[in-house]
Amino acid sequence: MKTKAIITFFFVLALQFCNAQLDDKFYQPKKELKPIENLKFEEISLPVTQDTITAIFLKPKAAKPKATILFFHGAGGNVTTYTFMTKPLVDNGFQVVMVDFRGYGKSTGKPTHQNVAEDGQKFFDVITQRNDVKNTKILLYGASLGSQIATHLARANKDKTSGLIIDGGMSSFADIAAVFAPDYKAMLQQMLASVYSAKEDIQYTKGLPSLFIYSKNDKTVPFSQGQEIYANASEPKQFLEFTADHLEAAKEKPAEVVKSIESLLK
Repeated sequence: MKTKAIITFFFVLALQFCNAQLDDKFYQPKKELKPIENLKFEEISLPVTQDTITAIFLKPKAAKPKATILFFHGAGGNVTTYTFMTKPLVDNGFQVVMVDFRGYGKSTGKPTHQNVAEDGQKFFDVITQRNDVKNTKILLYGASLGSQIATHLARANKDKTSGLIIDGGMSSFADIAAVFAPDYKAMLQQMLASVYSAKEDIQYTKGLPSLFIYSKNDKTVPFSQGQEIYANASEPKQFLEFTADHLEAAKEKPAEVVKSIESLLK
């Protein structure tokens, strides 16, 4: 009991002295880039205050893409960590823009909940004005942690967007933090009360087609959190379930993932 009390004391002390919104606990950027093989892409950079955010624009072989997907990845790695998820989409005629927020990959600076939201909107505004994008339908794709900014952008840009995809996304920052520190759930909810959350923002996307991709065997994000966001979403909506681990639907059921995303455009 004495050891547990000491651990508890230092945990609470750490919470009190860290950033109030625990930014550094959620974002785990990596600078090292993996090779991008068998994909045609363009590198994009966008200045934001004193920093620069970067992205890769993956192009399909078809002259006219089915749609443009803005892809926001998870907490770790960088865009090159997640190309296994987007390659099936590109191979099936979608053009995909994968964004690295501050600190990730070639992007500079440090990510926070606030600047991710601000940079996300600025990036959306810029990319949708490109000649090769503005005449296409726009889909927002949030993978794991990226689900929070994707849903936040869907809420703010509902009339400019044709669909939302949430793949293994947590219901909120507070909810996922409480999974790993259940004894401090109330404290975490208070500390993160002002931060946008998928389960709240999804309620303001009425009429926007949405797709939810989750596994009951997910060891990172509880299946129940996906069910909660889905319950808060309005029709038309669909739920694609698979059996592999976190974010592995693209490996287990690539054809079904592509087909489900295509249905958002109908």
